[in-house]
Amino acid sequence: MNRTLRQALLLAFAVSVGAAPAFAQKKAEPAAKADSATFATVNGKAIPKVRADALVAGQAAQGQPDSPELRKAVMEELVRREILTQEATKKGFDKKPEIQGQMDLARQGVLIGAYLNDYVKTHPVSDEQIRKEYAEITAKLGNKEYKARHILVETEDQAKAIIARLKKGEKIEDLAKESKDPGSKDRGGDLGWANPASFVPPFSAAMTKLEKGKFTEAPVKSDFGWHVIQLDDTRELKLPPMEEAKPQIAQQLQQRMVQKHIDELRAKAKVE
Repeated sequence: MNRTLRQALLLAFAVSVGAAPAFAQKKAEPAAKADSATFATVNGKAIPKVRADALVAGQAAQGQPDSPELRKAVMEELVRREILTQEATKKGFDKKPEIQGQMDLARQGVLIGAYLNDYVKTHPVSDEQIRKEYAEITAKLGNKEYKARHILVETEDQAKAIIARLKKGEKIEDLAKESKDPGSKDRGGDLGWANPASFVPPFSAAMTKLEKGKFTEAPVKSDFGWHVIQLDDTRELKLPPMEEAKPQIAQQLQQRMVQKHIDELRAKAKVE
């Protein structure tokens, strides 16, 4: 079997287990007919056609067109799986409690994926919701980006000592080696270009008040410790237009909606 195609089939199977593929794209067969249809037989054991449909649908959802090569690959993959399943059953793995637990989880995953897929389909995100979310995001982000450096230390006295050294002419790039922020200490404390919303509120409030080239003359306290901040530069923040950001915003709103629904179901559930 083509190695790339086989890997794609395995991925499609994983998707079908974890998150119910888009079967709605294919016209559903009547349940009785689908259950009785046989795709192939291995050692006298029938492979239901619905398994092949599941793999083909998973590939279709990823943009793979139906073709004789795909069907052949699906046949080989399902035969291989059936042979291995039969061998595992002979060894009694299907009777082991831990294996039964895993199979139960896989079955639940398919059902959950199908349910949530249907929930999203029947609760579409509206254009008005997207416009409102876009407006809130743009208002929160503002119209500027900031390029700042900082030094993070454990105590206020340590921060005051660093400020005193900066006032004497030492460079923040050199003093940053004493920072306890592993992400910026080796870059001279450089945090790169970022929007104020990317930082915790005390940090953002202090940074946005600084003039270009200036540093905070009083230590800034956050949940991470004490900061000394220097503002290197500012620039206009260029946001993508709403139409360009629409797919990402819609996805975020869907995820939020689904999580809210799950939380509501959890709150109503009787757990003993």
